[in-house]
Amino acid sequence: MPVREMAPDEALAALFFSDAGLDDPNPYYHRLRAHAPVHHSATGAIFLTRYEDCREVLRDNRFGKATREGDSLIPSSDPAVAEYRRDLLRRRGPDRPMSMLFLNPPAHTRQRGLVSRAFTPRRVEELRSRIRALADGVVDRFVEQGGGDLLEAVGFPLPVAVIGAMVGVPEADWPRFRSLITAAAAGIEAGATVEELKAAEAANAEVYRYFEGLVAERRARPRDDLLTDLLAVDDAGDRLSEPEVIVVAMLLFAAGFETTTNLIGNGMAALLRNPAEMARLWDDPARLPGAVEEMLRWDSPVQLDVRTALEPAEVAGEPVPEGQSVVTLLGAANRDPDHFADPDRFDVGRDEGPPMSFASGIHYCLGANLSRAEGHEVFGSLIERCRSIELDGPLVRRHRMTLRGFEAVPVRVVPR
Repeated sequence: MPVREMAPDEALAALFFSDAGLDDPNPYYHRLRAHAPVHHSATGAIFLTRYEDCREVLRDNRFGKATREGDSLIPSSDPAVAEYRRDLLRRRGPDRPMSMLFLNPPAHTRQRGLVSRAFTPRRVEELRSRIRALADGVVDRFVEQGGGDLLEAVGFPLPVAVIGAMVGVPEADWPRFRSLITAAAAGIEAGATVEELKAAEAANAEVYRYFEGLVAERRARPRDDLLTDLLAVDDAGDRLSEPEVIVVAMLLFAAGFETTTNLIGNGMAALLRNPAEMARLWDDPARLPGAVEEMLRWDSPVQLDVRTALEPAEVAGEPVPEGQSVVTLLGAANRDPDHFADPDRFDVGRDEGPPMSFASGIHYCLGANLSRAEGHEVFGSLIERCRSIELDGPLVRRHRMTLRGFEAVPVRVVPR
């Protein structure tokens, strides 16, 4: 059925579960925005597609995270999946705290405040020269080989090296995390199967055990890294417990390369599909900061965020009862014509304010500055070293919606 003829729930189902929707969600976003911008779906959740509506909910403290981790996921139509998620919550041990992704004030305020004392903008800026050196190194090797899979050669090695060194994960251990984090991330997808949820649970358990051992090691032998700082941070006697440090380290490490890898892959794909804009950027590298913002807007590495009404509220003038799940479709917000002029046009010179890619409000992405810095350095290094970059094979999407990226980005390069 053509997208223009779909009812809102049909468009929503196609968006999350069809190959066409996963390949290009934007026609479905536009259909929803035009006909049901505040859509009360058959899943029981409300879906938002307008920029202002998404921002309103994300900044409104009447909307927060669900009181039990997992409730904030989009409800599944598969009874087996729904039951597995409920069982997973029942089996969660009391000694393993929730990630701050799933906390509300005052618990969120406390944990994020303590983490922010260690994960500071100054620390990110101090890393800038290291990020540049790492980016130059991986890009040099990539160019010497004449190209290849950009994700394999650059998109994974750089972010994992940056966040690995920052957190304090030994370099020898970096490779093992790629498959583990990929498996764990599948657990937050709306279309996850029971098998994928089991694999995600096993991967999370393995990562937790790893950081449990690393935290014990840092407790005994402190180093100049973020993990040591998290153990030492103190706010008038309030400290993070060791289980909290473990969960925070897991979050920072996973988010530190999963989303940045997708930024690099999605950004290059956008340039390849818009060669005139790629040439414009190559001719004027001073446009790079704005171009990275446009990459984030055009094809956001994170496509949605979910909130629950913690008390009776409203959105766009419509009442929202307590307990109602609200899905902010960040990718749709980034294509809202009421906020971005000609939003389906990729424009490296666009200057219309930040995209919604890092969400908004109290849960705004803690690592946004780090991700941007890595994007700037990677694409800056590619511009310096490559006269041209061309596609050298099919671009195949990963079968995921929440964390959006490619399986591979094969290219060939001509050095300067």
